[in-house]
Amino acid sequence: MKTRAITAFFFTIVMLGSIFLGGYTFTAFYLVLSIAALLEFFKLIKTSGIRPHRNIAVGVAVLIFLMTAGYHYLQFETKYMLLIVPLIFSVFISELYKKDKIPFANISYTFIGFVYVTVPFCFFYSLGFILDTYSYNFHLPLAFLLMLWASDTGAYLFGSKFGKTRLFERHSPKKSWEGFFGGMLTSVLVAYFTSIYFIEIGFMVWAGMAVLIVCFGTLGDLVESMLKRSLDVKDSGSFLPGHGGLLDRFDGLLIGAPVVYAYLYLILH
Repeated sequence: MKTRAITAFFFTIVMLGSIFLGGYTFTAFYLVLSIAALLEFFKLIKTSGIRPHRNIAVGVAVLIFLMTAGYHYLQFETKYMLLIVPLIFSVFISELYKKDKIPFANISYTFIGFVYVTVPFCFFYSLGFILDTYSYNFHLPLAFLLMLWASDTGAYLFGSKFGKTRLFERHSPKKSWEGFFGGMLTSVLVAYFTSIYFIEIGFMVWAGMAVLIVCFGTLGDLVESMLKRSLDVKDSGSFLPGHGGLLDRFDGLLIGAPVVYAYLYLILH
């Protein structure tokens, strides 16, 4: 428990620092974090005998993230994203030279890595620019993390105290509907206090964001649990002592961030 608490403390400090220290720090930190999470995903997948194209995938992931950053900082036109196409299809060509009985499983999991890890981190990163496409603002990334953490904390506290009705026992036996609605309550409360300090968005929009984070963050948790159960592992990694791996800590973000970004973009633009 002590190790878990110490890890949580320093992890929170680093996460908040990456947001408060400006756009360039935010960019560098989430580029490194997204690549580390992708490598962890591939390492996890390899335990099942599947051999995804890690090196090509990392190259594509870096390019995708840098193109996203370039769009916000350097006003890159979206047509430059086409530079990724040759790299993506090199996965198929590379597989021709591997003597493997399941070539399309290797190819498929390489692409799943982009969709499941890289793209969601790009959406989360872009929350920092959604109020002004070419200028970084920490309000939305910070609010997202605070609401996500509030959801997890509320779900744990209410679930431990009142949890009786299982939410999705097949993939996560400990989660309960009582915990889910407790997480919803705490996340909406955070949304209310956020609306007091960050007045560029009204409370109802913040509350809608909180509801989406709780719903899709919970689904993200369940999806990651499904992945681990299918591979018969307890944690996605050991990067964070007492907490498991990066995917264990960011499972809610992986499903929640793209949905929240779409919601805010449609409302604010």
